[in-house]
Amino acid sequence: MLYGQMDPNERFRARRDQTRRKKRRRRAAVLAFLLLLVIAVVMGARFVGDKQAARAVAKVTPDAAPAASASSTTRPRPLPVEIRGVHVTGALASLSGKFREYVGYKRYGLNTIELDVKDEGGEIGFATPSVPLAHTVGATRLFYNPKALVALAHRKGIYMIGRVVCFQDPNLARERPDLAIQRRDGSVWTTSAGLGWVNPYDRRVWDYCTSVAQAAADAGFDQIMFDYVRFPSDGDLDNAVYPGRTSVSKGRVIADFVQYAKKRLEPSGTRVSAAVFGLSASRDMGIGQVPRWISKYVDNMSPMSYPVLYGDGELGLSSPSIQPGETVFRTLTDFRRQVKGSRAQLVPWVQDWSYTPEQVQAQVAAARLQGAKGYLLWNASGIYTKSALAPANAHLEG
Repeated sequence: MLYGQMDPNERFRARRDQTRRKKRRRRAAVLAFLLLLVIAVVMGARFVGDKQAARAVAKVTPDAAPAASASSTTRPRPLPVEIRGVHVTGALASLSGKFREYVGYKRYGLNTIELDVKDEGGEIGFATPSVPLAHTVGATRLFYNPKALVALAHRKGIYMIGRVVCFQDPNLARERPDLAIQRRDGSVWTTSAGLGWVNPYDRRVWDYCTSVAQAAADAGFDQIMFDYVRFPSDGDLDNAVYPGRTSVSKGRVIADFVQYAKKRLEPSGTRVSAAVFGLSASRDMGIGQVPRWISKYVDNMSPMSYPVLYGDGELGLSSPSIQPGETVFRTLTDFRRQVKGSRAQLVPWVQDWSYTPEQVQAQVAAARLQGAKGYLLWNASGIYTKSALAPANAHLEG
């Protein structure tokens, strides 16, 4: 034996101590159980109270909805079988009940709303604490509560796209001339309409645009659409100076920006799309939009196939504006060639102003004939042809 026999008194004390330890463990287990029971009762009462409070708030603010965080839902949300949507400005969304009115278009077939996050004037529709520069330059507006509107749309089964205008930004150009396209004398360059643009070569501009997009993604938007993702197309272009310009081509700069933005947004699961000129797939417009390059980094591409933007003779048509259906069809023919081999799906913008319902529907029919993933109606005034939102077949919504 390695150890001597234990003294009887020690054996007694050992058995006594062992018994005491067992009793203490039993008491601790009972107390822990009672504590957990109390916590469960308290948390249950709090949950019921919070639920009742939420219902009370909903009754007071009918346009609001529970603000679901991006982490509380499965991201990304499924794409509709066929996107059928409308464009809504921040100003329209600020009107009491107006956004709910667009949500009501679901009865006509709508399943998507594209809402301005950052518009052509550089205004952001909501407060963005995560983007300090937006507050510094006075870009934020309190047009709407993004989480509330997104939650309302999601509750009704509507897909939400947030539109972020990139390089046309007269507000940022005015407040931060160092970020702007400049004239040879160092002043801020402007278009023929007097609008300032920011410099596509400047990575600080990339960060700003993408940070705004990230704020929208955090609010729950299913997709971010980058618009004006290009160089300017009008004004005294020969006198435009790009500080920090490199030998990289315009087309590569724009494609690199889209790739950068896509990578930044990947962790949120938010899809990325780009709005591009309808003629950018047919010829080089000198603005840096090369669809076959951009298509490598986006989920959807939205050609602005508005017939009014085409000149006589474009696409082989004597007058595209009086042949809206054929204009959209031929535009998408060129885009299909450009995006072949990429994952990008085509969702064209359709002109819904200055046309009859039949002419709007002709554009929609052309998009469907080309196998587009859907379409978006554009009318800056927010008045839409509801009949153009009807699904091609009832079973599409099954």
